[in-house]
Amino acid sequence: MTDCPCGGGAYLRCCGPLHDGAPAASAEKLMRSRYSAYALRRYDYLRASWHASTLPADLGEENGEAVKWLGLSVKRHVAEGDHASVEFVARFRVKGRGQRLHEISRFVREDGRWYYVDGQLQGN
Repeated sequence: MTDCPCGGGAYLRCCGPLHDGAPAASAEKLMRSRYSAYALRRYDYLRASWHASTLPADLGEENGEAVKWLGLSVKRHVAEGDHASVEFVARFRVKGRGQRLHEISRFVREDGRWYYVDGQLQGN
């Protein structure tokens, strides 16, 4: 069985069901599934899980081939009703150079589904 890019176990039991349409049980689960979607270049899922009010026209698909995602570390998950935040560090490589993305992402739950709203980059 293939490991999930988010590090949560087997893909078919972790992010796979979410990529196939199952709702995320928490904002953290959604964030993990979005990381996996970037790693697997599932831009359809990224669009579907992004809140319509902040969805950009371009997700950078043309640059997706150049990025190799290396790992994810969730630092904190705070949920307050239908709003949540998740702090994480994602490691990746572009053109052979290792980089880190440290972000606090905001999420909202509408009609029983979590959506990514936006994120605030943190100093590395």
